[in-house]
Amino acid sequence: MFRKQKKVLLYYLLVALASAFAEAATTNPNSPDQNSSGLNPSDFNPSDPNPSAPNPSAPNPSDQRLCQNYSGLPEPEGEHPGMVHLAGGTFVMGNDAGHKDHGTGNFQPFYEERSEMAVTVKPFWIDRHEVTNAQFAQFVAETGYVTLAERKPKKEWFPPGFPEEEMVAGSAVFIAPEEPPRMDDISAWWHFIPGADWRHPQGPASNIEGRMSHPVVHVAYEDAAAYAEWAGRSLPTEAQWEYAARGGLAHATYTWGDNFRPDGQWMANTWQGQFPTENKGSDGYIGSAPVGCFPANNYGLFDMAGNVWEIVRDPYQPFHASDAGEQMVQPGQHVIKGGSYLCTPTYCMRYRPSARQPQEYTLTTSHIGFRTVINEW
Repeated sequence: MFRKQKKVLLYYLLVALASAFAEAATTNPNSPDQNSSGLNPSDFNPSDPNPSAPNPSAPNPSDQRLCQNYSGLPEPEGEHPGMVHLAGGTFVMGNDAGHKDHGTGNFQPFYEERSEMAVTVKPFWIDRHEVTNAQFAQFVAETGYVTLAERKPKKEWFPPGFPEEEMVAGSAVFIAPEEPPRMDDISAWWHFIPGADWRHPQGPASNIEGRMSHPVVHVAYEDAAAYAEWAGRSLPTEAQWEYAARGGLAHATYTWGDNFRPDGQWMANTWQGQFPTENKGSDGYIGSAPVGCFPANNYGLFDMAGNVWEIVRDPYQPFHASDAGEQMVQPGQHVIKGGSYLCTPTYCMRYRPSARQPQEYTLTTSHIGFRTVINEW
C-alpha cells in the first residue's frame, strides 16, 4: 500500500503541488523564510502552551456569533441568509511593496502579486464565512453529487504506462513529519491518501462528526462550482474576493490592518511553531477551525485570512492582468486566495489579501475550501 500511495503521490500530487509551492520559492531565491515588515519573530514563537488548554491570547468563542456553538447553517433570515452585501467600488488590487524577509532582513516582493492596479467591482453579495460541511452535506443530500476526490481519477491525468489499478479515488492530506525534512521536498508532509474526501478529511477511518461548522475541504474547482450553481450563486472572481478581504483598508498588509497580532490577539487560524513538524496551536487550533472563531473584518466577513485556502473563479497567471496577457494563463490551474492553517511566516505567509497561488483543477487537498457570491449584474 505504501508503494502504491508513493507512486500516486509522486505524479498525482507532487507535480501539481510543486508548481504551486515553486511560486513561494521564487519570491526570494536566497531564502525560503519570509516575514512581513514590522513583525517580531517572537510573535510567532510564544512559550509552548497546552493546545487543549484555554489560551488567553486566542479568540474567545463566547465572544463570537459563530465558532464552536454554530451549526454550520446560517439562520434563515434576511434576503440572502448567511451573506453580506457589498456596495462595490474601486480599490487597489495587488502588492508592489513586497514584504520583509525573515532570514536576511531585506525587503523582497511576492512577484505573483504584481502589479498594483485600480480595479472596480460592482455590487455583490458574498458568504459571511466559508462553505461549511453542513452546507455541503445539504447540497449532496439533495443532488446526490459525488466529488472529484470520491471518483476514480481519469487515465489522462497520469503518465503513459501508469498502472490503472493504482488510479484510485482519494485526496492529498497534510501529515506532519516527525523529523525536520528538506524544505524542497513537500512529499515529506503531503500524502495522497486513498479514500480521503470531504466526508473523511484525514482518510477512510476519519469522519466529520462534530465538525459540521468547519469549512468543507477536499473539494476541487468543479465541486465548488457545482455547489454554487445549486445554490443559485457563483464563485467569486479574484477581484471580488480581494475587495471583500480588504474590508475597505487600502494597502493594509492583513485583512484587519498592518499589525499581525494587535494587542496580542490572534486574528486568524495559522501555524505557530516550526513548519512542518510542530504546530504549537497558540491560536487555539491545530488544523482547521470552525468558521467564525476569529474576528470578522470591517465588512463583517470571517476567515478571509487563514483557516483554509479559498477557490476563486479566475484561471491562474503569474502576474495580474495589467502585466500578463491571456497568453500567460497557466493551463490547468486556477487561483486560490487567503492562505490556510498551514501558513507560517517561515514558509508560506499567504494569509494576506493580496496573496495568491495556483491550484490544479483536478487536485484536492485537506486545506482548500471556498465561499460563494451573488452578483447584481
